[in-house]
Amino acid sequence: MKKTIRKILGGKAMTYAMVIIVFVIMEALLHGGMISSSLAGQLVPICAYICMAIALNLTVGILGELSLGHAGFMSVGAFTGVVVVIALQGAVPSGIVRFILAIIIGGIMAALTGVLVGIPVLRLQGDYLAIVTLAFGEIIKNILNNIYLGVDGSGLHFSMKDTASLGMQGGTVIINGPMGAVGIPKLSTFVAGFILILIVLTVTLNLIQSRTGRAVMAIRDNRIAAESTGIDITRYKLTAFVISAALAGMAGALYALNYSTIVPKKFDFNTSILILVFVVLGGIGNIRGGIIAAAVLTILPELLRSMNDYRMLIYAIVLILVMLGTNNPQLRRILGSIFGRKHAEPVEGGKSNE
Repeated sequence: MKKTIRKILGGKAMTYAMVIIVFVIMEALLHGGMISSSLAGQLVPICAYICMAIALNLTVGILGELSLGHAGFMSVGAFTGVVVVIALQGAVPSGIVRFILAIIIGGIMAALTGVLVGIPVLRLQGDYLAIVTLAFGEIIKNILNNIYLGVDGSGLHFSMKDTASLGMQGGTVIINGPMGAVGIPKLSTFVAGFILILIVLTVTLNLIQSRTGRAVMAIRDNRIAAESTGIDITRYKLTAFVISAALAGMAGALYALNYSTIVPKKFDFNTSILILVFVVLGGIGNIRGGIIAAAVLTILPELLRSMNDYRMLIYAIVLILVMLGTNNPQLRRILGSIFGRKHAEPVEGGKSNE
């Protein structure tokens, strides 16, 4: 028992240490002017994608359900965060306070959306659940494409027709339908992204090792056996799914507040698949591996930019080689030692978790 606890604590410490060491190195390189401006501009999106990879791993790896609509939760958090930051400009002059409120409220709105989506969706399993989550992700994107939101002295104004229907006296249009949100204050920083990664890691790892997490993994491993022991299947599945959605919403707010303009199209099916690629290449259920995969695969296209027309071809080849390589037992053992799989629990279908 003591040996198992030491392994768990060692795995957590190594994950936190890895994130902190990389952050310190990147900060030193930034202050030393040793990172290009294009790569420096990728640091906040990398932090957001790492948070998304951890959030999706909670659904795919720990809960054991395939979700293809997590970009929808990310978009809810993103646009909620933008609305909070712009709408509170007059009442809350401090950018840091508005940023924190945007992250929190973005996560809450994504969690509420997760409840609405999760109640009907989690009754399904396997391919059916994946298809329905994909549909919900596209529905959320299309709803955002038809939302017009503005703010003036009398408060927020909402319409699903056009900006003229808002009926504002002057004021500012925050969301302009398919054109998205414009004039966003750039409040996100690399330090804020690093702090959010630590928060998301803490929530996820503590959940996994809690009684709720063990119940969720029991459902993943054998639903019938878990139900026979009195575990409330719906409650625990919904809990994990909603927490995953909330974390995705917080990541979305961080991501959106790094740009002056954001459009709903950015959070489409391709983004959901990209996040799923991070999870799969890092190892389903492996938090540390997902972090590394998200960082490397986000930076890789930028590093290959000098190769111009061939960079996406090289990127695709690298993905294929990694997928083939992880099926090699010897290479898998090497990658396992790097990504910390020696701390993982073996589960059905070759999955593992931190």
